[in-house]
Amino acid sequence: MAAKTLMIQGTATDAGKSTLVAGLGRAWYRRGVSVAPFKPQNMALNSAVSADGGEIARAQAVQAAACGVAPTIDMSPVLLKPSSDRNAQVIIHGQAVAGMSASDYHHYKPTAMAAVQASYTRLISQYERVLVEGAGSPAEINLRANDIANMGFAETVDCPVVLVADIDKGGVFAQIVGTLALVSESERARIAGFVINRFRGDIALLEPGLEWLERETGKPVFGVLPWLDGLYLEAEDAIARDQRLDDDARFVVQVPALPRISNHTDLDALRLQPGVDLQWVGPGQRPGGADLIVLPGSKNVRADRQWLTANGWDGHIARHLRYGGHVLGICGGYQMLGCVIDDPCGVEDTPGTVEGLGVLDIATEIRREKHLENVRGRLVVAGLSDDQAAVAGYRIHCGVTRGADLARPFLELETGFDGAISADGQVAGTYLHGLFDTAEGCAALLAWAGYENAVTEDVAAVRERQFERLADAVEAAIDIEALP
Repeated sequence: MAAKTLMIQGTATDAGKSTLVAGLGRAWYRRGVSVAPFKPQNMALNSAVSADGGEIARAQAVQAAACGVAPTIDMSPVLLKPSSDRNAQVIIHGQAVAGMSASDYHHYKPTAMAAVQASYTRLISQYERVLVEGAGSPAEINLRANDIANMGFAETVDCPVVLVADIDKGGVFAQIVGTLALVSESERARIAGFVINRFRGDIALLEPGLEWLERETGKPVFGVLPWLDGLYLEAEDAIARDQRLDDDARFVVQVPALPRISNHTDLDALRLQPGVDLQWVGPGQRPGGADLIVLPGSKNVRADRQWLTANGWDGHIARHLRYGGHVLGICGGYQMLGCVIDDPCGVEDTPGTVEGLGVLDIATEIRREKHLENVRGRLVVAGLSDDQAAVAGYRIHCGVTRGADLARPFLELETGFDGAISADGQVAGTYLHGLFDTAEGCAALLAWAGYENAVTEDVAAVRERQFERLADAVEAAIDIEALP
């Protein structure tokens, strides 16, 4: 028997689609239902390596964890990773196929849709329920032709839709009614009802509006999810605004908010640690004093390296090191720490070469082949046992790095050495994402940077508590049995 399918669409980006899928997935998982997340098309720069070795959107990897299943390429069959304002890398079934402009991808959509349908067919044969997440809003009428992300998919597979709207942004009734007005008659008919997200205050004051909405649309409000203060789920793409969670934090970590930042979820673990003040520094902002500077991943390393220069980071990093600070580069940030970044084939943009920061004696050549793996290992730091320095994460990169500083690797992984450390020990780089996620690894990395005896926690344990909290809220607020 094929799985029951429900699609969650939103009135806008960040309405709460990803969160609702995770919450419903955990709620059904707790009831003994085998459930899988699915997003036909995702545009995001936060990704993960699936259990079957492909690159997928991080949101679907997180949702899979909420559903108690291993993430696979079928849960995220089409991933678009923007490398510029006009171009994106297209990833199908976990493998990069090409860089395309928006117009090129529009013509490619029938091929992408075939991949979407193949993945969906496999999932519905394996699970009792499939929870589908839309992208953006179905009311984006300029994107309706050949749509595979929202109503185009729902119409193709003939599944019901629940529309979620964010009341915290204001205008929630206009969001819902406007969406209904802009979709076609058949699309409107398949919207089974609504969920209102992020409500604060007295629900009695909202009830007249809910009654009006149900009367005017003829569709039910399945529930009103409350604002969940401090809820932590790894972001699909955008950097979270509420970065500082500890008012008594004394160890300052600065991160440049690169224009093409990727996998910034690497830094979530630091944001969650007591005593750490994680500061994102955007364009035009003057960075102050810090204990550790982390250069994150990037989907366009050369362009983001030039952005660092334009925003004064070259001088800031040089001063930081003169005063004994530490610098860590992850993936693209690691490449920026070297002397040269060369992209002879134009993998990320037009072909070309830029100088790196020159604080590590390495050079990187960007190549078409992408390295993908989930891996465990240890931090190579004197005086630490294997257990104290354990790390686990994933590698997703298109570069080959060589140079003298590789003789001092930063990590020893199951598959070999990774990264480099400068001769003075102040600068390190690695291709491993998620290296702060284990309590042991995070404590060891913070100790390397000067924060001794930090109290740390596994991100996975924090995530599990948040899944349970979210599922409790979903089950209390939403009539799950009434959902199609």
